[in-house]
Amino acid sequence: MATIRRVPHCSHWGAYSILVEDGAIVGVEPFEQDPAPSSIIQSVKEWSAPERRILQPMVREGWLRSREGSDRSGRGSDRFVAVSWDEAAALVAGEIRRVGESFGPASIFGGSYGWTSCGRFHHAPSLLKRMLNLAGGYTGHVDTYSIAAGPVILRHTLGSDDACGGKANTLDTIAEHTETLVVFGALSPRTAQNEAGGLGTHTLEGHLRRLAERGVRVVLVSPLRDDIPDWVGAEWWPIRPNTDAALMIGLAGEIVKAGRHDRDFLERCCSGSDRFLAYLTGTQDGTVKDAAWAAEITGLDRQSIADLAGQMLATRSMITVSWALQRAHHGEQPFWAALGLASIIGQIGLPGGGVGYGYGSLGGVGAPFAMAKSPAVPQLKRPIDSFIPVARITDMLLQPGAAFTYQGETRHYPDTRMVYWAGGNPYHHHQDLNRLAEAWTRPETIVVQDPNWTATARRADIVLPATSSIERNDIAGNRRSDFVFAMKQAIAPLGRSRSDFDIFSMIAGELGVGDGFTEGRGEMDWLRVLYEDSRQDAAARLGFEMPDFDAFWEAGHARFPVKDNHTYLAAFREDPAAHALPTESGRIVLGSDLLDRLGYADCPAHPAWLEPYEWLGKAEAPNQFHLVSHQPAGRLHSQLETGPASRALKRGGREQARLNPADADRLAIADGSTIRLWNERGACLATATHAETVRPGVVVLPTGAWLTPHGNSGLDIAGNPNILTPDIPTSSFGQGCSAHTCLVYVEPYAATAPDAFEAYAEGLAAQAAE
Repeated sequence: MATIRRVPHCSHWGAYSILVEDGAIVGVEPFEQDPAPSSIIQSVKEWSAPERRILQPMVREGWLRSREGSDRSGRGSDRFVAVSWDEAAALVAGEIRRVGESFGPASIFGGSYGWTSCGRFHHAPSLLKRMLNLAGGYTGHVDTYSIAAGPVILRHTLGSDDACGGKANTLDTIAEHTETLVVFGALSPRTAQNEAGGLGTHTLEGHLRRLAERGVRVVLVSPLRDDIPDWVGAEWWPIRPNTDAALMIGLAGEIVKAGRHDRDFLERCCSGSDRFLAYLTGTQDGTVKDAAWAAEITGLDRQSIADLAGQMLATRSMITVSWALQRAHHGEQPFWAALGLASIIGQIGLPGGGVGYGYGSLGGVGAPFAMAKSPAVPQLKRPIDSFIPVARITDMLLQPGAAFTYQGETRHYPDTRMVYWAGGNPYHHHQDLNRLAEAWTRPETIVVQDPNWTATARRADIVLPATSSIERNDIAGNRRSDFVFAMKQAIAPLGRSRSDFDIFSMIAGELGVGDGFTEGRGEMDWLRVLYEDSRQDAAARLGFEMPDFDAFWEAGHARFPVKDNHTYLAAFREDPAAHALPTESGRIVLGSDLLDRLGYADCPAHPAWLEPYEWLGKAEAPNQFHLVSHQPAGRLHSQLETGPASRALKRGGREQARLNPADADRLAIADGSTIRLWNERGACLATATHAETVRPGVVVLPTGAWLTPHGNSGLDIAGNPNILTPDIPTSSFGQGCSAHTCLVYVEPYAATAPDAFEAYAEGLAAQAAE
């Protein structure tokens, strides 16, 4: 009788044990210390299914015949030819060498960005950059699609992005001390089930229950009522999307109008307050920013806004701002406006008071944060300084040599001849995918390294099959996790796939830098080194004893030293001079000298409400909706899209598009029917779902569907919202993505379209047949 093995493992949605019998996965059990494990862990068996897996190295037929002179419009439709690993490694190394020598290393875009594995060793982007650094360099990216504009403005106004990276007030202090909690965006276990680099315990739900037990007033400011669990008892303020900064500014202005702002805090702890106050009072532009002004822009009730302003002053109040709010045109402003409002109130640095960003956006934000060094494979020193803001890849490909600005600096896009993408899927997460498709024809060579035949892999020239995390050994752990986990290999690699480390080692060897890449170590040697580095740091700096590597590997996990009950900027509040912030003034910046000098129209020198590129305030027709494209509940981004947790949330083989029943009735859209969402950028299909939890004028279509164009029409039949979203920067200062600034038309779809899963499978079979 076969014996079931319990294999400890971890993914971005938590830790678990994989149950293996006769080399096959027969079950998954959550980590016993996790109070609220994610249901997505039950989908990991999907990684062992071969249908969408890349099983051997492949090269696009047209590229193999003509190399850099090939017809690049064939990407995505040309057939692939199987090659050996030796040939594949030689081809990739040859292209790195050719482009680097002919055009310079900046012409190689090592743009790998993704969540393929939470493992800290087989971390595809880090290993790619390590190899390219040894080979002469590359152009990389800064910030992330999840959060870019936010950290840029906070680095300038607070001196660091700690407040949005998990080091603002921890949730335990909010649960015990806050009396009025104003949630801008969301505070949802749906998004908190995920964490980059893995997570041991999901704690958000427990803190929310404590708030409910204490009877804390919670105000949810969101177009979606279910952005916080209903049992919290939150008041729902269904704001017009992209107007949160106006509400924050209106609340601040109402307080200033009453003469109740904390002058002492503004004087001691802030700089440039005079600029912000002049804007609020209308001295600057003749418009008083108060509750009435905010009500007109946001669609909310004037008296409710005025009353909330008074309560936030009278009670210990906390403002939370989701990462999603800064993924919009002028996305810097809600983050800065929230800081301005908190400064006007004057409770920053008090337990349960002030402002924090990203709670619920990831599971570790607001949780006790790691104090010791997190395990990470070194990327080594960069030989050249070339980068782009992460969401500007299409601009880079379409506009070689063009200038761009970032954090006040002017730089230029490189002449990109080669793209190497490892562990990511831009045809999921980038905006305006039709514009990306045009740009995708510009590089001479595109290499994609991934376990799966994603839409990006199908549009590559050279495809390298990487193993999934369950087919290799690794460790999980990060700056927001309370544990380090062993990620043990559960099954044999599928087909001829190899680990990311082994793939890059082969290519590095072809480039003559193999010894520098591996440092003479194999997989388990590296895992030992990375773990022991963290363990020794915890002991030396913190006096915290972790088990040695062998004991950790046997147990499957080890605790990490963490900081809880943390109040952000408490020491600064007490003595701003002794604990000065690394800003232009040493204090919180509410009026910026730098931005004043730069004179950007889209990012002024103080927090401000700026009309977005598209919003409901200038919708052109009654069937034009604001599109909210948020993280789905059943998968992480596009990962495990075919898994049971993801499929359970689809209807009719497509993503569900939720809209208010009143809107659906007006447009004669039946629940469960197929609808077409479209604008000037593209079109997709989805299944309509009536939902009272959605504000009228809003349609919700989650991200992650694998792009599946139908015929020659360009219509995506799977429901990928990024066929619709605009590819514009948040501002000249932050250059983040603006995915949540998007208007679409919605209409019934009477024609017949194939099942999206079946259509994707048929297209893949035709293109990648061996």
